[in-house]
Amino acid sequence: MMAAATRPIALPSVSAALRAMESLLLAGGQRTARRNAWTAVLEDRRRAKDRVEAQHVLEAVSGRTS
Repeated sequence: MMAAATRPIALPSVSAALRAMESLLLAGGQRTARRNAWTAVLEDRRRAKDRVEAQHVLEAVSGRTS
C-alpha cells in the first residue's frame, strides 16, 4: 500500500499574524499620532514666533535696535 503524499498546510507564523493584527489595530492610531505631531509642529512655530516678538519688544525697551 502506498501512502498518498500529503503536503503540509502553510500556516502564517505567529509573528506574521501579530504584525497583521498590529497593522489593523494601529491604523487609526498612526493617523492620530500624525495629527498630534502636526499640531505640535504648529504649536512650536507659534511659540517661536512669540519668542521673536518678545525679543523685539525687549530690545526696543532696552534701547537697542533690532
